Amino acid sequence: MDRRQVLRGLAAIPGAAALTGLSAGTARADFATVVDPTADWGTWEGWGTSLSWWAKAVGPDEKVADALFGRGTTPLLGQTLPGLGMNIVRYNAGASGTHAIEGRTMKPAPSLDGYKQIEGYQLDWYSADPSSPSWNWYADAHQRDMMWLARDRGADTFELFSNSPMWWMTRNDDPRGHDGKWTSNLRDADYGRHAAYLATIARYAHDHWGIDFRSVQPVNEPCLPWTPEEGRGQEGCFFEPGQQARLIAETRTQLNARDLAWMEIPAMDENGYDYALTTWNQFDAATRQAVGRINVHGYRSDTRRDLLYAAAAAAGKRIWMSEYTDGDASGMTIARSIGYDMRWLHPTAWVYWQVVDNSNGGGWGPIELVDGRLGLVNTKYYVLAQYTRHIRPGMRIIESGHPDVVAAYDRAARKLVIVAANHGGDQWIDFDLSRFTTASSDGALVERWCTATTGTERYGYHQDTFMHGRRFWSWFPGQSVQSFEVTGVDL
Repeated sequence: MDRRQVLRGLAAIPGAAALTGLSAGTARADFATVVDPTADWGTWEGWGTSLSWWAKAVGPDEKVADALFGRGTTPLLGQTLPGLGMNIVRYNAGASGTHAIEGRTMKPAPSLDGYKQIEGYQLDWYSADPSSPSWNWYADAHQRDMMWLARDRGADTFELFSNSPMWWMTRNDDPRGHDGKWTSNLRDADYGRHAAYLATIARYAHDHWGIDFRSVQPVNEPCLPWTPEEGRGQEGCFFEPGQQARLIAETRTQLNARDLAWMEIPAMDENGYDYALTTWNQFDAATRQAVGRINVHGYRSDTRRDLLYAAAAAAGKRIWMSEYTDGDASGMTIARSIGYDMRWLHPTAWVYWQVVDNSNGGGWGPIELVDGRLGLVNTKYYVLAQYTRHIRPGMRIIESGHPDVVAAYDRAARKLVIVAANHGGDQWIDFDLSRFTTASSDGALVERWCTATTGTERYGYHQDTFMHGRRFWSWFPGQSVQSFEVTGVDL
């Protein structure tokens, strides 16, 4: 994740106007949307976060794990937090090390931020045997401990990813990238070794950690010109599409050799939708076939999500929004981004980059670290809870009728979930369920939860909304997000 590439504002997209506020005193709804269950946008896999770098900084804090991966209530930082119930964990295989190899040492220089320096497991190239002295399985204890805490609280989907090859596989012994822009830092002879490094970790996790990675991603934001001089302070490596294709093939071979053929390889974890589409279009048929799904990051929102979705659908591939962050502490930007992704990208999972972020009050994390220590809970935590607590794995994502509204259906429970964001002023919003076969009974309770980002309500629960025929409506304070659950609903 390169923060200089992060979304600074949402560009106008046709058909994506915000909900506009009208007079709060009108007898009718100021805005109405029709939920259409005939449009099926896929089965939801879940919500998640990457563990690096925050897990290294925080360590195995059980209260933090309760808040992020549990679904109960957790006292933390003077507040009682609703557990986010995240079930997806992305684990970063480190690239750094402090040891010397035949006189060579890693060259991070001062700009590699300490908490972003993730210790790798393979110490040198002398042996590929994971039980040999070439491997240190005690490395990176904090991130691994947090992964276990997440698993114990219900996380069930794990992905292994790499920001950079091990420093001693690089051309310049520097995991921040090559000295020349647009140049891969991985030595030509080490593509197979980098793939083997990741596959060995995946096998070791299966055998010793009680963790089965569903997928293994050998690159991260490979389109960016990673160099030590760029000063990103993190591990990174550039790969052009042909080099990515080579790594995908090598990783498939190494996983298969370890009886891990069932683990999929995603591509491409590019920095934005347009980059992902450009790279995908340059892959040959064999590479596309080897890709299990498309991962994309949401840092460039001035592009067409629908074009990437169309390409993925044509190839029969699922999409994950595998990394996103923004500096808006209120949470309204994240609500807009989730809505736009659901409307046009149609991912089956959505992953926040650093759900705990060392931004010293900058608004990047739902929970922030201040000077490296837990400091405050931003409003965006409660906004995120509106989505993660109600739209759950196994639900079917359906057409909501508007980009600021997300709708999901639970067939087993006969339950409809709607999460809506009001980016305008105070107003009534009307939800039309007339296209469902059955839409609960007239007068039935519709449970709702509200987070008013400019007020004081944080995930407040209410029992004051009822069905009127096949519709219901609710009052939305300005700049707020609400979740609704309607029971007794049939498609």
